[in-house]
Amino acid sequence: MINLSKAPTKPGKSIDKKSIQKELSDLQEQLSKLQNVLYAEKKHSLLIILQGMDAAGKDGTISHVFSYMNPMGVNVKAFKEPTPEEKEHDFLWRVHPHAPAKGMIEIFNRSHYEDILVPTVHKTVEKKILERRYDIINNFEQNLTDDGTVILKFFLNISKKEQKERIQERLTIPEKKWKYDPADTAEEHNWDAYMDLYEKIFERCGPHLPWLIVPADFKWYRNYFIAKEIVKTLKSLKMKYPE
Repeated sequence: MINLSKAPTKPGKSIDKKSIQKELSDLQEQLSKLQNVLYAEKKHSLLIILQGMDAAGKDGTISHVFSYMNPMGVNVKAFKEPTPEEKEHDFLWRVHPHAPAKGMIEIFNRSHYEDILVPTVHKTVEKKILERRYDIINNFEQNLTDDGTVILKFFLNISKKEQKERIQERLTIPEKKWKYDPADTAEEHNWDAYMDLYEKIFERCGPHLPWLIVPADFKWYRNYFIAKEIVKTLKSLKMKYPE
């Protein structure tokens, strides 16, 4: 079982920033080439799920890791608070239409896991309904996998100290003020509750599609970690251009 209190938020001291940044540049070029083959072959699709606490770096990851990719083959969907229309349907109603088509990469900025996290912490949905959602999500992800979608689930693991500093930046730096949401500060008080719940999610929705815990205090290492995992995954598909 993953214990987030013991999971690192930073890389080891032996990791050199300059060499990692050089490797990241090479990985981004590989991602560009691999994406082209994925798009041309149209046998597989890739779903990337990014979860993490507020200010963990989901937006930054998308901006930096995928900057070399062809926009024609990548879609991004951010899942925020459900709209009134979405609340009138089952919780996966708003998610399923964004599952990636063959040859495509879909990035979920937050995801269907928000429909367990937020209502559990804020007690807005009955416990018995929330308990069933774990199995529903597992079935949903298995269905996508059976249809040729590869799913990578990343949890961006930042420290409370780093989160506090990033939220403070949103209050003081003009270019970042637009990102500030008072709810971010309010949710700081629910840190422990969210950590406990994430650990439960990793256990209940993990064995068949394990979560990758990303040390995310240093943005440069976060980007490298995620890019390296995606490259490794795409290479494992043994893709080829159609003749």
